[in-house]
Amino acid sequence: MTPPQEGRTGLAGHTVPRQATAAERDRGEIGPEPADVLLTVNGTVHRVRLEPRVSLLDALRERLDVTGPKKGCNQGACGACTVWVDGHRVLACLTLAVACEGREVTTVEGLADGDELHPMQEAFVDNDALQCGYCTPGQLMSAVALMKEGHHRDDVEIAEWMSGNICRCAAYPNIRRAIRQVRDSGGRAEQEGES
Repeated sequence: MTPPQEGRTGLAGHTVPRQATAAERDRGEIGPEPADVLLTVNGTVHRVRLEPRVSLLDALRERLDVTGPKKGCNQGACGACTVWVDGHRVLACLTLAVACEGREVTTVEGLADGDELHPMQEAFVDNDALQCGYCTPGQLMSAVALMKEGHHRDDVEIAEWMSGNICRCAAYPNIRRAIRQVRDSGGRAEQEGES
């Protein structure tokens, strides 16, 4: 049997799609055919075969089984899919996965250090800053980012910089309290009753 070749029909009538060459990828000439893309997610490099139109959210959830980022609206309106690309907040549902090749993608799964929760995760638990939990991964990613960005002086500023993340359960006062707790403790979440 002849092995499948580029553009040739192979077993069960499938064609072997042509992959972009390194030069084509460097020039941004990835065509509509699926291509191998290297995505670095939470410090681990993954080779994944994607069509250029696949969103980062779909690549994470459906191809890499990274399910922290949620598909809320799939229109960039709710913030449930917020992740970081090179340390900056992005909406994964509006970001093409191929645009993230060679960049560091961090999801909520990358916040904790092993079994030790990130201080913001601890503060969310301490302050009951979640109800159903669906929006929590995006809320956490934005909350940590706004701390790094310095947008945490008061509740008005916190609310403004968290406004891209919708909580349908209306846990906003508790989310702001959790952010204040981390801010006021210098980045450490403190349990109530600790001195």
